[in-house]
Amino acid sequence: MENRSELRKMNSANSNLQGSDNDSSARKKLIALRLALLRVHKTLLEMERREYEREHGKVNSGELFRLVVDHAQFAWLHNISEFVVRIDETLAAKEPVTPEYTSVAFSLARKMFVPTESGDAFQKKYFDAIQHDPRVVMEHAELARLFNNEPPDTSAV
Repeated sequence: MENRSELRKMNSANSNLQGSDNDSSARKKLIALRLALLRVHKTLLEMERREYEREHGKVNSGELFRLVVDHAQFAWLHNISEFVVRIDETLAAKEPVTPEYTSVAFSLARKMFVPTESGDAFQKKYFDAIQHDPRVVMEHAELARLFNNEPPDTSAV
């Protein structure tokens, strides 16, 4: 009986992450950011998996999960995972998503996803990924489109 209750809570929380017609504009934008980050993360994860398998041979999904959690090659992707988790927590909360929160989330994502050879460790790895994988280029273009549709938060700069 307790498991059913927990399952209902999980399903309820998941429905909060999908969005609905009644959502506020800020919430819809945050959901759009979440989905874009998940697509970028998936593409980068697939790229790292291909590179890993080229060197070490094929891995199954269980081995991949262990690698994503523990292997240095995948560690740089944790930043994206943590960002998405924070968004998920906000979307699952009882409090409404504020325009200010969404604006700050977009500002942080913009800063994080600047591909540059001279940036932080994530930005350098992201730069390299864009240079080597056209799928990453496509997802980056989609993320840039999303950023261009949301005005920058000048107060968070």
